Amino acid sequence: MSRQPAAVRSGPAADYDYIVIGAGSAGCALAARLSEQPDARVLLLEAGPPDSNPYIHMPVGFYKMTAGPLTWGLTTAPQQHAMGREIPYAQARVLGGGGSINAEVYTRGVPQDYDAWAEEFGCEGWRFKDLLPLFVRSEDNDTLAGEWHGTGGPLGVSNLAPPHPLTKAFVQSCQQMGMPYNPDFNGPSQAGAGAYQTTTRGAKRCSAAVGYLRPALQRPNLTLRTNAQIQRIVIERGRAIGVELVEKDGQPVLIRAAREVLLSAGAIGSPKLMLLSGLGPADELRALGLPVHADLPGVGRNLHDHYGVDIVYELNGPHSFDKYAKPHWMAWAGLEYALFKKGPVASNIVEGGAFWYADRDAVTPDLQFHFLVGAGVEAGVPKIGSGSGVTLNSYTLRPRARGSVKLRSADAADKPIVDPNFLGDEYDLKTSIEGLRLSREIFRQSALGRYIRKEHFPGEAVKTDAELEQYTRRYGRTSYHPVGTCRMGVDAEAVVDPSLRVRGIEGLRICDSSVMPRLVSSNTNAASIMIGEKASELVRAAARVSST
Repeated sequence: MSRQPAAVRSGPAADYDYIVIGAGSAGCALAARLSEQPDARVLLLEAGPPDSNPYIHMPVGFYKMTAGPLTWGLTTAPQQHAMGREIPYAQARVLGGGGSINAEVYTRGVPQDYDAWAEEFGCEGWRFKDLLPLFVRSEDNDTLAGEWHGTGGPLGVSNLAPPHPLTKAFVQSCQQMGMPYNPDFNGPSQAGAGAYQTTTRGAKRCSAAVGYLRPALQRPNLTLRTNAQIQRIVIERGRAIGVELVEKDGQPVLIRAAREVLLSAGAIGSPKLMLLSGLGPADELRALGLPVHADLPGVGRNLHDHYGVDIVYELNGPHSFDKYAKPHWMAWAGLEYALFKKGPVASNIVEGGAFWYADRDAVTPDLQFHFLVGAGVEAGVPKIGSGSGVTLNSYTLRPRARGSVKLRSADAADKPIVDPNFLGDEYDLKTSIEGLRLSREIFRQSALGRYIRKEHFPGEAVKTDAELEQYTRRYGRTSYHPVGTCRMGVDAEAVVDPSLRVRGIEGLRICDSSVMPRLVSSNTNAASIMIGEKASELVRAAARVSST
């Protein structure tokens, strides 16, 4: 028996032209671009609070954000291939989404990632040559320009000024072990080591909420609502007509969209809301007493993420940012930032990186490394205690395991069941272990070695293949890059077509990382913003056609 939705209080026949659900990286870019049309009435809804926490806007504040009230507080289902652990799964619940709490690393992946979307999944219009202009249009780069980079766009992208000495030593160590120096991971070649560019401007975080949305909110045709409790997308006669919200008085209310509802709640939130709205695998919906408006077996499937494995080294002196945990050093760091916009507060901590090969026959790098100028920066990574340390994280860029997002119940307040199925493919495990070996090799080089006292975690006792495998299974974690749960394509399992329209439902698109058929070979924030840009073009093109 289907659950019948509660009676809702309805607004006017058409409150807005477009309703964008989710003010994350893609949603902020999408809403801002749509509001450039003066006659388009746009409503942007965000479940979380405004981005008013001061730590959001300090680059170093990332270390405060991987757990706490600005996340959804998710943990995974027990991971069958990772010691049965329920792994903390940080997903942002705040204006700006992941771009407000991430480490601000700006990488796009490689052209082959996007070309594969077209060649293997039928997503024409999504080849890299089609998308590079959108990346360039979005970017306001303080250093790079030309064919690969833009200036004057909404998204601030900056070089670190200057990188920490340990970051320089890391990059030199990578070169000593055979990697080339790479000053631009988003240029013609991804392979090599260098300092990351970050989504910052003027030594402050530049999320899509800051870069895109804040200026756009000056327009009278764009409305933002935060702390919006969204229950479901309302479907009538095969068309999305609006959304159901719960007001402060507990009363559900229907807000209508005259043209389209645009779902941008992320790779966990979007499939959850689709399922709550009766859009998904019919048998699962019926089992929970939900109506079936469209039988879409791919909703909530194809979840994959980067499984990161960390090693931590203790230093032979107070060389890293760990020393700033002491009150007098903390005060000095705050003063330096306030006066000069420099020092540790202006750092994203994850300053250096590398893309390299576990399989030297791979066409493009299959491993990514993040070097952190501190120990225990992120939730779940061991600290040094009273000493000073650094962390190196690595992950398999193109994991083959696939997982799922499912409803726990028909109650929108319940957290979904998130199962990334980490290490569910032998390739993922093998590549992760090679990432650990290469991480250790980097630290054996003289440029970094002169700072090292000892390997703190896992420790030198972990040596054999079996021990490295156990370590990988026991201590790996999410890298905050879930994608694919409402994937794009032309086959029966695809949830949206290459124009991001939900199959079988009119007036509804999905416009976020959940539509990626396959994970890009890098961090995902830049690609998510690009999806928001692409979605705005598709929506505006449809509006032009309908008006003629």
